[in-house]
Amino acid sequence: MSNSLRAVLGFGVFFVLLFLVGFYQSWNVMLAIFNLCLISGVMALGVNIQWGYAGLFNVGIMGFAALGGVAAMLTSRAPVASAWQAGGSNLFIAALVTLIVIGLAVAAYRKIRPSPMKSLIMVLIIGVGYFAIRTYFDPAVLAIEADNPAKSGFLGGLGVPIIFSWAIGGLFAAGIAWLIGKIALGLRSDYLAIATLGISEILIAVMKNEDWLTRGVKNVSGLDRPVPYELALQESAWFISQIENLFSNRLDGLSEAGRELALRGLVVEYSSVFVKLCYSGLFLAVLLTVLLLCVLALASPWGRMVRAIRDNEVSAAAMGKDVTRRHLQIFILGSAVVGIAGAMLTTLDGQFTPSTYQPLRYTFLIWVMVIVGGSGNNLGSVLGAFIIWFIWIEAEPVGNWLMQTITSTLEPDSGLRRHLLDSAQHMRLFIMGVVMLTVMRFSPGGILPERTAAR
Repeated sequence: MSNSLRAVLGFGVFFVLLFLVGFYQSWNVMLAIFNLCLISGVMALGVNIQWGYAGLFNVGIMGFAALGGVAAMLTSRAPVASAWQAGGSNLFIAALVTLIVIGLAVAAYRKIRPSPMKSLIMVLIIGVGYFAIRTYFDPAVLAIEADNPAKSGFLGGLGVPIIFSWAIGGLFAAGIAWLIGKIALGLRSDYLAIATLGISEILIAVMKNEDWLTRGVKNVSGLDRPVPYELALQESAWFISQIENLFSNRLDGLSEAGRELALRGLVVEYSSVFVKLCYSGLFLAVLLTVLLLCVLALASPWGRMVRAIRDNEVSAAAMGKDVTRRHLQIFILGSAVVGIAGAMLTTLDGQFTPSTYQPLRYTFLIWVMVIVGGSGNNLGSVLGAFIIWFIWIEAEPVGNWLMQTITSTLEPDSGLRRHLLDSAQHMRLFIMGVVMLTVMRFSPGGILPERTAAR
């Protein structure tokens, strides 16, 4: 079966299942799933750039997604003036001292010839600089976190529209990726996995503990939105009129009081649907843009070069290709895309919650999406993201329904019945395992395997 036919069948089945959710559960649930599928698709494309294009094993997806979330919070949240007054000056001095220490350390490393004296000078610069930085940084942090800690206790952000954070999240992730890549990409591939995993956990730890910057585990809620608010729509004459015209058949024949009550219920329900549709339009535009750029890049001479490096680094290096530089480039691009997706996810949630960044959701699942969809195939990664996220969400309610059906003939106080019903929540992991094994058995390259000229 050709990839084109597989793609049509795969997306067709997905959208049929999605509309069934809308009919039998609710349109709000359907759109919520679809929006998360779109964000997962963007994140899967980022991983596919790294693994599918260049074979780079990044197991720190969670950290790069979290950086996008930080960008959304720091971009949209208004600055806290009292916190800046309490500790802003000391924080500025600490930042200035940090830059001076880094500059001195770099200059000493470059200018002084290798010798025991060089090592001693480097230790002195870093040691003295550390204590100098803490002299100003610690009082600043204490003052900021003591400023109305129940409601703020942090510096806030820039106070600009949150949609700008999508680009800023990509820049944050790209910057950290550059730092990791400069350290680890010249070494064996397993060192990259260790480095990305370690940096990811460090980033999450910082976000949970540095209250002055991210408010830590107290979370930051009420972030700006790029779409209308439900309450504003419910009070909008234009929106009420549209709902009244759309559901005129359902409202006709009702008494005045009944019509008013029914109309109010429809306005409340479909205001949420309208907001989710607005999010869908924004996320779909980003996904299609990233997908188009990935397809064009992979079909270009640059794309053929990076795949040649992936398939045989020794031969590519012998042909004069700078393997490490291209790996760094790919690693930065893929991480930037993941950062954009992370900012989109926080925008959708409307809050920044560091404790929710778990490897199962932000690393394992994304890798499953890429592998099941077809690593090296951009459209396959998107299809894998759609299917895997849909299964991840719907596996638990389907599992509950299945267990209810299986145990319907057993006595209500049956021990077996209670055990099966209590275990229904674990059907999600079981079904995910079955899906992975099935795809790997009958299509080892994924649902849409990579196609090259040689094949």
